[in-house]
Amino acid sequence: QVQLVDSGGGLVQPGGSLRLSCAASRSIFSISVMEWFRQAPGKQREWVASMFNSGTTRYKDFVSGRFTISRDNAKNTVYLQMNSLKPEDTAVYYCKANYQGSVYWGQGTQVTVSS
Repeated sequence: QVQLVDSGGGLVQPGGSLRLSCAASRSIFSISVMEWFRQAPGKQREWVASMFNSGTTRYKDFVSGRFTISRDNAKNTVYLQMNSLKPEDTAVYYCKANYQGSVYWGQGTQVTVSS
């Protein structure tokens, strides 16, 4: 069992930055992979970034170097640092964990990029 709590979303202006947090209920080194997805209004949920237990990271091309996934093992937390935000980044962002063959999702946090 893994409980995930997403936080850090909010309203930012284009070009602004935001750091999302995903706090897990257990040590994240026991979780195979933690990921960020997002879902914009009227669109399908799409993958954004992954952080594997090994520390390996992967990103969707659309982030274009603007996003960075990181982790703090002591805090059981994975972060998504988002810089140079664009209106098209507006979405609900969800944390996802793969643990012992099961998938767990956070509740999501709203990111709105608008002037």
